[in-house]
Amino acid sequence: MRNGYFGVAVLLALASSLAASSSYVVPTTTLGAQTSNNTSAANDFTTLPNGDLGAGNVSKVDVHTLLYPGATTKVYAHMVLWFGQSNHMNIGYNSTNPTEVAAQINDMVSRGIDGVILDWYGPGNSMDQAALQIMAQAETHPGFSFALMIDQGAIEWFSCPGCSPQQALINDLQYMEKTYFPSPAYMTLQGKPMITQFNVNLSYPSVSWSAALAELSTQPALIFQNNSGFTADFTEGSYSWVMPTASDYGLPYLTSFYQAGMSYPGEATFGATYKGFNDTLASWGTDRIMSQQCGQTWLQTFSEINGLYNSGNPLPYMQIVTWNDYEEATEIESGISNCFSLTPSVSANSLQWAISGDENTVDHYVVYISTDGQNLMSLSDISTGVHSLNLCGFPIPGGNYQLFVQAVGKPSFSNQITASVNYAPSCPSTIPPTVPAPPATPATIAFTAVPKALTLPRGKSGTVTVTAAIESGTSNTPIALSCGRLPSTLSCSFSPGSITPGSGASTSTLTIAPVAARRWNAAQRRKSLPFYASWLFSLAIAGLAFIGGAGRRRRMHVLAMAVIFGIGMVGASCGGRAAPQAGVANTVGEVSSLSYPITITGSSGSTELSTTVTVVVQ
Repeated sequence: MRNGYFGVAVLLALASSLAASSSYVVPTTTLGAQTSNNTSAANDFTTLPNGDLGAGNVSKVDVHTLLYPGATTKVYAHMVLWFGQSNHMNIGYNSTNPTEVAAQINDMVSRGIDGVILDWYGPGNSMDQAALQIMAQAETHPGFSFALMIDQGAIEWFSCPGCSPQQALINDLQYMEKTYFPSPAYMTLQGKPMITQFNVNLSYPSVSWSAALAELSTQPALIFQNNSGFTADFTEGSYSWVMPTASDYGLPYLTSFYQAGMSYPGEATFGATYKGFNDTLASWGTDRIMSQQCGQTWLQTFSEINGLYNSGNPLPYMQIVTWNDYEEATEIESGISNCFSLTPSVSANSLQWAISGDENTVDHYVVYISTDGQNLMSLSDISTGVHSLNLCGFPIPGGNYQLFVQAVGKPSFSNQITASVNYAPSCPSTIPPTVPAPPATPATIAFTAVPKALTLPRGKSGTVTVTAAIESGTSNTPIALSCGRLPSTLSCSFSPGSITPGSGASTSTLTIAPVAARRWNAAQRRKSLPFYASWLFSLAIAGLAFIGGAGRRRRMHVLAMAVIFGIGMVGASCGGRAAPQAGVANTVGEVSSLSYPITITGSSGSTELSTTVTVVVQ
């Protein structure tokens, strides 16, 4: 009987433990959702030898986060529409399938892409049918736009029978004006529908855009290509592209293009980003290969933009080359491989993970907890650079759990999640009253500011991202932010004014802006004059009365001294403007070219964090 009671007690304890663990873990996702295909690529698409990644789980972090702080750049994906035809690679879907088109637009929107530019081959073919499907889907997504690029094939292969290149171009433009321009989702530049072109001028230099535009009632904005596009006839801007034969990943070409664009500030500049190039599987390929470098090529093309543009000198537009050109291996639809992996382990109550690969391709980590290995609850988001988590910082009840660590990639990189690792909490829950409780271990917080050096042109402001990231422990106390050693010519403000990292990371945007200096204007000087003039007159009368009894010679000396003193007072009150405060410019924008080491302070109770940013005012 005693053994029976013991067995019941064990069962009750086990049931109690299971109930506690089940009530704590409230699933927010599943392992299947974090590992299955979340892109618009076909589910059965597998990795190809040219570098195209098989369908999988891809980061949906907004693509704009790869650009400089404060970027307002519109990001467009370049898209080809020929899949499903017998003369192109089978990638598992047909470009004219409405369900597939809807999935593609939804996928783009989920990654923060603002619109799509379609490689168009003229009216009446399957690619035109696909373009019509995309127009219909774009119209269902407010803020998402599309535009057409006239490919040279629209003149060469799909022109009207017997038409000259000139007449083919006119027919194409008239069809676009009638069919696509009226769409509320069609992209415009300064109110004009935008058209780009691919090799039309190169293949048909005799084509007259002037004659073609004369046949339209709606004048479009023409965007040409490469540096020469900024000086083409009737141009309103130019776009850059991938240079597959370049041994330098096309980076000097991009630098040259951006510098050319800056020389024409009145025209639109469309930057380019790409992951690489490999046409060895294309029927027209010539073995042109640009390595992806495990994602570094993708990041380097963004770095080219960030090195030349900022919030004070923004890049207005950029184009991703490409969304889905699988045959030339520039597609990002199925994701970008970063050759990254991680391995978890548990030691006591600390979860740790070792990494392999370049961490600059990772946006952040997510730790999941599960009771069954399939239904997951997010336990904590953790910044890169941190590879451990103190599990005693969470009120996890006793029981058996499985933990997973996910490396969430930077935009369009593949996500990686580990196999599970078992965990049974052994954190102290109670302390005997006779034993004094040990002092609480303060959280270790990394306090950083990016960039560390900020250059401000005259009269312009700039931004810095301030981050408080937990390295160990947790901190739910707000950290109040402030600036120190700030010159009187500059002001600083934080949005938000305080951050709370919890068990992960929290950020605030610091804006540093010029301050207008004060000076007296002429009206203020005139207004101050009567007071001093009347005071001086009264002083003179009083002085005369005082010296009335003195001798004539003495009276003249005293009177002269009073006059000199009075003139000095008037000069001080109304002669010229007051000397400016030291270090403060007289008008807005007259800030000296100086370097200021500004201290950023975070105060949280008795804890004070600080970092320094160097601000250079030009």
